[in-house]
Amino acid sequence: MSQLHGTVWWSELMTRDVGAAKAYYERVCGWHFDEMPMDEGIYHLATAHGRPVAGVMDMTGFDDMEDVPPHWFTYIAVDDLDAALEEATEAGGQVMRPPFDVPEAGRIAIVADASGAALGLMVPATEWDPPETGSGSLENVPV
Repeated sequence: MSQLHGTVWWSELMTRDVGAAKAYYERVCGWHFDEMPMDEGIYHLATAHGRPVAGVMDMTGFDDMEDVPPHWFTYIAVDDLDAALEEATEAGGQVMRPPFDVPEAGRIAIVADASGAALGLMVPATEWDPPETGSGSLENVPV
């Protein structure tokens, strides 16, 4: 397995009040936002220190999400998505949405873990070099 496998790769906030969320994270975290048009609407890309760190999306009007409260959604990097999906189901999880490609982001599937919690598994389109184990240094982590 690569050092990328098993790391939290991306998080996105699904909310119905994008303006309030952006104002909050701008003030609390110092994030800046860029808009990216998508088929589902505008994706608000949060950056910190010149690096993308998260996304914010308006979930208003999404099918089957009328009663879902605002929430953060996490994506975990894997080396091989098909193998990870097989492991996930064998471990008691469930594939909620089969693999799909997101240009410049990677190949993604949505699963529920054995406790029922939803998350994304993905093979990222890009990589970064994590710090060496035990190095005590974060100089290679993009910030």
